[in-house]
Amino acid sequence: MHFVGFPKNMLPFLKTIRENNTKEWFEAHRHEYEALILEPSRAFVIEMGEHLQALVPTVNAIPKINGSLFRIYRDIRFSKDKTPIKSRIGIIFWQGSGKRMQSSGFYLHFSPDELFFAVGIRSFSQEMRNHYRDYIKIAQNRKNLYDILHALEQKGYSLPQTHYKRFPKGFSKDDPYADLALLNGVYAFKMFQPEDYLFSEDLMHKAYALYEAMFDLQQWVYEMTLTFDEQ
Repeated sequence: MHFVGFPKNMLPFLKTIRENNTKEWFEAHRHEYEALILEPSRAFVIEMGEHLQALVPTVNAIPKINGSLFRIYRDIRFSKDKTPIKSRIGIIFWQGSGKRMQSSGFYLHFSPDELFFAVGIRSFSQEMRNHYRDYIKIAQNRKNLYDILHALEQKGYSLPQTHYKRFPKGFSKDDPYADLALLNGVYAFKMFQPEDYLFSEDLMHKAYALYEAMFDLQQWVYEMTLTFDEQ
């Protein structure tokens, strides 16, 4: 299945979801969702996965819902947004055998407002956060992460802001890398206008170029999660 881009009427369809955000409306238009979003997303996962697996043999590229594709229905139990249908479409390729959102991954999402590419883990679980803090107590791990993030920032990539205000036990504000302990996720990202790449196979080429540029961070996070899996 060759990916040739998303249909140009896909973005207007996502805008229409925002205006008609009910399960009844969506089920009446499910065929449009499948043609405009689901099937092209599957094609993208298959082809992009082949490229990424040449770079990272252990990456997971699973072209189905709850694999590399996210459900279109929002889980409103834990969301401030109570509208049932998402107008932002996410795709993830994660490395290793852990849970996809707690594994180092290559991620993208798109909506009528933005096209977003990232690597790493965007939000730690409590267990992963604790493990991450233990991992960066090792000076070399801490310095390596700082150097990678600094290099990406110099190249124009965006980084997460500190999430916590207090330094956890074992970290001193005098350490030049101490702010790393205040993060609740380790990732880098770049954003574009959705029209720039979505409508052709340029999306795949752009994604690969960005993922390759951020590869050192993706691998640092993956190595950190490996020691978590060993516990």
